[in-house]
Amino acid sequence: MTEIPPAELTGTYTIDPVHTEIGFVARHAMVTKVRGAFKEFEGTAYLDGEDPTKSTATVTIKTASIDTRNEQRDGHLRANDFLDAPTFPEITFVSTRVETLDATHFRLAGDLTIKETTRAIGIEFAYQGSARDPYGNLRVGFEGSVPISRKDYGVSWNAALEGGGVLVGDKVLLEFEISAIKQD
Repeated sequence: MTEIPPAELTGTYTIDPVHTEIGFVARHAMVTKVRGAFKEFEGTAYLDGEDPTKSTATVTIKTASIDTRNEQRDGHLRANDFLDAPTFPEITFVSTRVETLDATHFRLAGDLTIKETTRAIGIEFAYQGSARDPYGNLRVGFEGSVPISRKDYGVSWNAALEGGGVLVGDKVLLEFEISAIKQD
């Protein structure tokens, strides 16, 4: 595969929702992990191939699109105990700066808003490369993750377990597998 020169990468991109996954992992009953993803989201980024610190990104996720492959659990996650999707239909992320860690790793700092609570986070991303697809589109790929405390965002429902502990862990790992297409 021929790598695209950095200068050609500079421009505005949109997230390709068909080839992107925005997911999460949470501890359940203190013995296992539950994975899920959001099926509806959109995002744009401006990438500066020569100076990545000048890049920006925004993402909007539809909370009602949560999917853990269990309709009963998904319904509970959409309800007031967790995301309260009818009242808070979107989760947003708006970048505030990019820090270069090395040639292919970056920390994207920004504001994550869940249920009208905004907190600064830093997501570490690995650049996976760039390529022209069969339709002539310039694509870039990034993978990253960040742990957050759901309680920090007012998502604090839980249930005590008989032997001690709680049903749902506080820490949630947000995972991003991004494919974006250059628009200009």
